[in-house]
Amino acid sequence: MDELTREFLIESQEGLDRMEHCLTDLESRPDDLEFLAEIFRAVHTIKGTTGFLGFKRLEKLAHAGENLLGLLRDGKLAATQDVITALLELLDSLRSILKIIEERGEEGEHENTVSDAELIARLDDLQIAAGSSVPKQVPVAAPLRGSQPSLAATNAEHSPTTLDPEVEHGQADSLVTPEPLSVVKTDIEKSIPAATETSKATGAPSAAESTLRVDVMLLNRMMNLVGELVLTRNQVLQATAADPRMTMLSRRLDMVTADLRESVMKARMQPVSNIFSKMPRIVRDLSQTLGRKVRLEMDGQETELDKSLLEAIKDPLTHAVRNALDHGIEAPAVRQASGKPAEGVLRLRAMQEGSHVIVEVADDGAGIDVERVREKGIERGLVSRERAAQMSEREILQMIFLPGFSTAKQITNVSGRGVGMDVVRTNVERIGGTVEIDSRPVKGTTLRLRIPLTLAIIPALIVRTLGQSFAVPQGALSELVHVPATQAASAIEWIEDAPLYRLRGQLLPLVFLDRLLGASRRAVDEMDNFIAVLDADGRRFGLVVDGLADPEEIVVKPLSPVLKKIGLYSGATVLGNAELALILDPGAIAGMAGVTMSQEVAASAAEAEADVADASRLEYLVVQVGNRQAAVALENVLRIEQVPIARIEYIGHRPVLNFSGQLLPVEDAAGLINAAQDTPEATIIVVVCREGNRQMGIAVDSVLDVARGGDLFEAGNRQPASGLTLLRDKVTRVVDLETVPALPNTAAQGSPFMSSY
Repeated sequence: MDELTREFLIESQEGLDRMEHCLTDLESRPDDLEFLAEIFRAVHTIKGTTGFLGFKRLEKLAHAGENLLGLLRDGKLAATQDVITALLELLDSLRSILKIIEERGEEGEHENTVSDAELIARLDDLQIAAGSSVPKQVPVAAPLRGSQPSLAATNAEHSPTTLDPEVEHGQADSLVTPEPLSVVKTDIEKSIPAATETSKATGAPSAAESTLRVDVMLLNRMMNLVGELVLTRNQVLQATAADPRMTMLSRRLDMVTADLRESVMKARMQPVSNIFSKMPRIVRDLSQTLGRKVRLEMDGQETELDKSLLEAIKDPLTHAVRNALDHGIEAPAVRQASGKPAEGVLRLRAMQEGSHVIVEVADDGAGIDVERVREKGIERGLVSRERAAQMSEREILQMIFLPGFSTAKQITNVSGRGVGMDVVRTNVERIGGTVEIDSRPVKGTTLRLRIPLTLAIIPALIVRTLGQSFAVPQGALSELVHVPATQAASAIEWIEDAPLYRLRGQLLPLVFLDRLLGASRRAVDEMDNFIAVLDADGRRFGLVVDGLADPEEIVVKPLSPVLKKIGLYSGATVLGNAELALILDPGAIAGMAGVTMSQEVAASAAEAEADVADASRLEYLVVQVGNRQAAVALENVLRIEQVPIARIEYIGHRPVLNFSGQLLPVEDAAGLINAAQDTPEATIIVVVCREGNRQMGIAVDSVLDVARGGDLFEAGNRQPASGLTLLRDKVTRVVDLETVPALPNTAAQGSPFMSSY
């Protein structure tokens, strides 16, 4: 396929996507001229370019559509449901032909449900019904005012044309026009678009000059190389941690690597609107089929997600929307009988929460009949009647995700086969996401998809068990708890051989990683127990490990088929110390260990105890230092200063700040002061702290938040001290102020919080 055709296909697909969005909106706002102009522009561009490229089938269809759109634009035809439906069928046919051209390089024969002739006849009938005659020949279309020709059309139009050099005798005179050339010159000047003059006057680059299409394979290659660079960065940080001379260089490498990773990841990001834009058409067609009245509301379409993940959630989102229309929103008569408006509301919402994107599909329908789901589960043999009677409402709702489960009374082309919700959970879990469902009778149902921003490089907590290292994705981590050996016997409870830990009044089921790996059972008081509290598929449990190491950004590598069969791991990685580590799958661990939501029973005093326990947790000032999140105990913070770089002085190699007549040592872990030296007007943020009788400053990029944290852990299974805690969904190193050297001691002692994680 030549470059011209490839460019035409890309532009045409983009135009049809816009056209579909405008058509569905035009039905509710038939007088919106902007929508009509956008639709006409898309069809006109396709028709014009196909003439140059010789795609006659496409040209005929586009011409028929353009004639009908012309009547709409001129106000001679109303945008009725029949007209919109016919134009949507035209769009489907155009899209189908473009796909054939992409695959074969030619238009091919008819492969649609509706033939080209039938579709053209239908479009012509709508024109005749409007009182307009149907043109017999394709006219030379004048360009739409304000529109710009496509790149493919422009290239084709200006391609070299071969002229016949043989002109018969006597014909030369007939080729000479008697009209003055000045007229032609005037016409040309009039034809120059006003936009060209504006562009020259402002000097602003056009969209073509400021953007560049890049092959996805190249972006994938760049992402793989960045992954290797991250591995090398982690190893360099660990190798140079004890060498003060290399510390600044390794930190610089750290920051540059982080910036490069962010840039490449951003290049792969696409807005959620790319898949949300498909939903209005689905809602329109399906609501008509089901006899529903539905208003679609969408929010957060600017939220961005990695391209591969965006493609992966397209099917789950489609199934979720179809399920909401078929099983959720009631028929108009039923809604009115229950006191609701005849028109139902379906809401799509996307938002970013930390390192995840949340996509919600919510309807205001009848909600899920929990008892009906329970009976269906018993009827299909998915659960015994005794077990079903003991299950919580939350557990029962999870059954709708099982393969083959459906509450539909009959099988239709929309539902009844028990495939939809199974596809939703399976596809989302395949990319490391989770699915939660919440339903209230009469009020409606909300499906919540939690998707990681990217799968290539993720932050992870490194844990150790049986002398081996494992990675736990931080996205599933909600808390860290330390249970000393001396307290383990009383702190860990046992109910029918199931270990539980009472966390702020709630019984938390525990899973011992060593036992899951097949090791013999050890007494809980033999050594300290570290509990990583994980959330997986709506199930909360504690993973008990032997020790914790510093968190790392890890590069996810695929597993071999042998390890995949185990079902306990989601990938593998290489740590900064060059050690191989398997990445644990929290959802698989919960399933293999038999963690059920009925185990998450709250104690009678849970709320009161939780409030008291939460109030006793220490508050931290959370800051950004380089590309790391760090924290300082809030009780040690005196104030936050915006300091001009000119106020920073040096004693030896140590930066100091004259604060209220006292020289304070400033800890500059990320090299912010050095980086700002060349900019005299620059300022830096300094957090002024107190430790005992000493005061010191910490240079930071920004102040993020004030948050409460739990127990502190030091890497290497040492006693709790200033070390690691979970803040704002990230494992965060708390600054140990005691390690900040006093001014007389100028020896390098390393950073108190910039370790190799």
